[in-house]
Amino acid sequence: MEGDKPFELKQVKVRLRLTEGESLYSGRPLITPQAATDVMAKVIAEYTPEVFLFGASSIGRDLAPSVSATVHTGLTADCTGLAISDVVKNVNNAADKALADAKIAELGQDVTVEDKSKVMTGKDGKEIEIVNVVYTYHKQLRMTRPAFGGNIIATIACLQHRPQMATVRPGVMQALDADDSRTGDVVMLDVEPTNNLEVLETVKSTKASKDIIEAKILVSAGRGIGSPEKLHLVEDLADALEGDVSGSRAVVDAGWLPKDKQVGQTGKTVRPELYVACGISGAIQHVAGMEGSDYIIAINKEESAPIFDVADLGVIGDVNAILPKLTEAIRKYKASKVN
Repeated sequence: MEGDKPFELKQVKVRLRLTEGESLYSGRPLITPQAATDVMAKVIAEYTPEVFLFGASSIGRDLAPSVSATVHTGLTADCTGLAISDVVKNVNNAADKALADAKIAELGQDVTVEDKSKVMTGKDGKEIEIVNVVYTYHKQLRMTRPAFGGNIIATIACLQHRPQMATVRPGVMQALDADDSRTGDVVMLDVEPTNNLEVLETVKSTKASKDIIEAKILVSAGRGIGSPEKLHLVEDLADALEGDVSGSRAVVDAGWLPKDKQVGQTGKTVRPELYVACGISGAIQHVAGMEGSDYIIAINKEESAPIFDVADLGVIGDVNAILPKLTEAIRKYKASKVN
């Protein structure tokens, strides 16, 4: 997250109180969505953080809206970028000005106010106040996410409620090395959560495919491969590289690959060591989901394809002719190393 100064970090350990006779194995889960919401709401009420972030995992996407509604703040979901900067807001009526002033005082915000309001005289001789106030909110969290099916990028700020809350997609932030000097303060907090959920059945997923976010090598299919019958060429190359298959939105929308294989703003953000784009034009929505890859190879017959702007190595040609030859060459090379 970009900014002049990092926020202070605080670690909170939570002690849960169970009712008499209740345990982890009593047919009720120890942490239900409502119980977790109670815990998070207690932490927020106790420490009044400026920013509260969740991972956009299945649990985070379930928990964050419940917490934001409980503490009466906004939530920006599925963020692909976060930054700390000033936010300027123009107010042009008295009611909004009164609300903004009240919230600034309530939250103790660092805001620069420039009042450009003036009084004018109407044709009937009566004075009319023209409200024009510019508020500059300092060090606000700017949350970026795709909107309208990924066709535009929206940047959102939560100016009048706290904490500023967002869920962040896995893979969009570059993992940094651990900083042992930043340990935070560890405190204990007692919470008596609501536990009103009973588990009737637990069904384990039979899904065997690997999450593409975790893949070190991805071979990604685009509409340029021509048809779903050509997917085996992408799969063969992925197998030769000991990688995984992914795809663009066009391929997923066409039903050639499942949704969990989609790379891009409306899919997943990936950072593999090697990303091979096969027949992908390079729309901005797709590039946003893979441009953080360590090394990018693009194969496309269109020399002007935008994917070449982010590629470390570009190959211009028919992807369906290149892939079998590339796969064969890799397999021969690996076989020669074994022998």
